[in-house]
Amino acid sequence: MANISRTMPLLALLLLAACNQNNVKVTTQDNFPSPPDAKQIPQVFEEFGNQRVDNYYWIRSKENQDAIDYLNAENDYTQTVMASTKELQDKIYNEIIGRIKEQDESYPVYQNGYYYYSRTETGKQYRVYCRRKGTMDAPEEITFDVNKMAEGKKTFRFGRYTISPDNKLAAYSYNQTGSFAEDILKIRDLETGADMDIAIDRVSSFVWANDNKTIFYTVVDEALRPYRVYKYTIGARRGDDFIYEEKDGRFNTYVFKSKTNDFIFIGNSSTSTSELLYIAANNPADQFKTFMPRKQGVDYSVSHHKEKFFIQYKDSSNLNGMIYTAPLDGFENMDNWNVFAEHNPNVKIEGFDVFEDFIAIQLRENGLNTIKVQNLKDGSQNKISFPEPVYTASLNGNPEYNANTIRYNYTSLNRPSTLYQYDMTTNETTKLKEQEVPSGFNPDDYVVERLWAKAEDGTEVPMAIVYKKGLRKNGKNPALLYSYGSYGSSSNVYFSTSVYSLIDRGFVYGIAQIRGGSDLGEQWYEDGKLLKKKNTFTDFIACAQKLVDDKFTSPSKLAAMGGSAGGLLMGAVANMKPQLFNTIVAHVPFVDVVNTMLDTSLPLTTQEYEEWGNPNIEEYYKYILSYSPYDNVSAQDYPNILATGGLNDSQVGFHEPTKWVAKLRDLKTDNNILLLYMNMDSGHGGATGRYDRIKETAFEYAFILDRTGIKE
Repeated sequence: MANISRTMPLLALLLLAACNQNNVKVTTQDNFPSPPDAKQIPQVFEEFGNQRVDNYYWIRSKENQDAIDYLNAENDYTQTVMASTKELQDKIYNEIIGRIKEQDESYPVYQNGYYYYSRTETGKQYRVYCRRKGTMDAPEEITFDVNKMAEGKKTFRFGRYTISPDNKLAAYSYNQTGSFAEDILKIRDLETGADMDIAIDRVSSFVWANDNKTIFYTVVDEALRPYRVYKYTIGARRGDDFIYEEKDGRFNTYVFKSKTNDFIFIGNSSTSTSELLYIAANNPADQFKTFMPRKQGVDYSVSHHKEKFFIQYKDSSNLNGMIYTAPLDGFENMDNWNVFAEHNPNVKIEGFDVFEDFIAIQLRENGLNTIKVQNLKDGSQNKISFPEPVYTASLNGNPEYNANTIRYNYTSLNRPSTLYQYDMTTNETTKLKEQEVPSGFNPDDYVVERLWAKAEDGTEVPMAIVYKKGLRKNGKNPALLYSYGSYGSSSNVYFSTSVYSLIDRGFVYGIAQIRGGSDLGEQWYEDGKLLKKKNTFTDFIACAQKLVDDKFTSPSKLAAMGGSAGGLLMGAVANMKPQLFNTIVAHVPFVDVVNTMLDTSLPLTTQEYEEWGNPNIEEYYKYILSYSPYDNVSAQDYPNILATGGLNDSQVGFHEPTKWVAKLRDLKTDNNILLLYMNMDSGHGGATGRYDRIKETAFEYAFILDRTGIKE
């Protein structure tokens, strides 16, 4: 163990003195009992002439009682350290509850003769899913009351459901572990409310054929990769029919149905490549055929129109994507395809929705969304644009093929989420529902800015921030900077009812749109993956430094937060620039990158080769090793750190944050607080009940506030 009673570093002493001047006591490790000490059992690995020693490799299985005992000890220690913040946690919890409408209902969606909606009820953890036939004045039918389904269960995750074409049956999925990858498939008779005597394990996706009795579904392998498709027929004498197996470990397999209900597709996708197979939904006994054979680096998706196919297509020369049309007969030959939307190196096609007479396309330009609508009859176009400097608009579409309206959500850092309906025939927009803040909220009380930070290589990196009006840029404000930065997933801005518990206490809250996401187009993603992954970390550091340089905050007041691959980001910047941050919160962090990427028995490993690189190849091995947070923990001062995990996590094994914390405890030279919170009942998303999730958020915010010297 590191000597936790050593003389405090100068920065910590200065921070302590400053806080004492304001009569605020800053606690350090010395104020608490000694933390748990994980035993060390050296495990030696040799790759490409390099030797690695992992003292905590033994922490891998939740069947290992020593590992469970250690986790319980860490959780007990965390509760001991955080006991003094209990009143603050309760206060934040009540603040967040005050900002949400506990009794609320989603705006109904019309599909195949019914209006579907869901609601939350005061004091209830889960949603109730309902429908009404033909009109919202019809009697309510409750399809799923998840609160009743979850009774007596510590964890319950309701997956998704899909209704049979005749509206009589619902196929749905759930699990009691909190995992995102091991659902149970059930079928419910909506006329009686009773479930059929069928339960299929390890299901990932599922879809109905048009005969109202056949379901195609995918299952996961031992590494939790969706890889096989089966067909289940209600009332059939024989068992489930095997349909397809994806043998390339880089690819995930899924099933879906066209909006026209004419086709069922099997999709296979890796990070950069995809392939679709299809049958007519009226003929579930048919053999699936390949729409277009896979080609490495070619990613495509297909939407069916009654007169043609619309194909979104991307390859190395068209990174932002383009859209083709292809005839229903002869689409196999690309010579028969016609360009519908050309590639634009400055505008990414994020997705589109096809209707009988219209197509709606969601675009991203300069990090901001627009929606373009085109009339398929006369070719006329209209663009839905938005005036604010920072926002997120997301196309909701419409499940009805012959619809003339689409819906979209609009939100920003100081604008509650609002659902709009756009009439594609009249170009008129109608507000349907705005997120309510019962305790009151005035957007004009806050300032939203878009800043640009200069990265190490000179690249300008965008960042959105929000703070309370009247804030002085004197370097004394606390701040929280968040990002993700992987898989091409953009770090969109959105209104958060919870983060205002920080903002109203004087925080600057920022979202860094760093490389590795697709915030500025697909090249932005390409420049933050594989052998360019370190750009993700240096971009985040540049954004944090920008907040300091512009005197929004200072290192003694700056916190950072990220989860999963964003937790990898947190671990990397903690190693690279620890003096820049006061506090780091890492949710379910992917930090043991080398070990995980070398272990193909673990979930997601082989699928991740196109994101991180294959460490069985020396070039990638050395590059991954150079930034892997766990492998690069060293004897230096670190910020205050809270790491979270889930014992049943299927995406990032519980052992990753656990080992990281154990190694940090052994090597770090500071006296700052280091905590591990492990949810012993759930997985990657933490608590499954909405009130329990708010409690976890209040806990994390109390940690940040306490570490930055705010006690109430």
